[in-house]
Amino acid sequence: MMVEVLGSIAFGLFSGSFALLAFGGDSLIELISGFAVLTHLRSDVGGSEMHSRRTELLTGALLFSLIPVIGLGAVYSFLSGLRPEGSPFGIAVAAGAVIVMPYLYFQKKKIGEETRSLPLSIDAIESVTCLFMSIALLGGLLVEYFLGLWWADYLATGVILAFVAKEVIESYHELHGETG
Repeated sequence: MMVEVLGSIAFGLFSGSFALLAFGGDSLIELISGFAVLTHLRSDVGGSEMHSRRTELLTGALLFSLIPVIGLGAVYSFLSGLRPEGSPFGIAVAAGAVIVMPYLYFQKKKIGEETRSLPLSIDAIESVTCLFMSIALLGGLLVEYFLGLWWADYLATGVILAFVAKEVIESYHELHGETG
């Protein structure tokens, strides 16, 4: 996960790819969220409702924080005239995430259901969000690299933003016990 964070951010800065930067930001949020959930699971042996609620709120807030970061950053970089370049290393990072994220999602979801840990279930949602984002990122980077269409980076960023917004809404409903 740390390789994904550092690789996405470094290659995003090098190539000017906001989609890579957004993906790296999401990966960083997911890493922080995973640490919070792990801390919760290790310290919450007695099943403290207050500690569980705090962890749930933290994981939900981290996921929500991605919306303005991705949205405002993409608008700013587009309006400032940033023209991203293709990045073979970025493609490798995105392809690696496409391979790894399904495994992480299913494992977190399974353990979350077995332990009835809502924070871990929310963290699993962040992993599936990361999977969809990595697919969008990979598609955008491939189009950008092979066809030279710089705007594909912004299209991929928009798709990533849509996935994040959808997952934030679903997490909100899950946190508040709502259906639909």
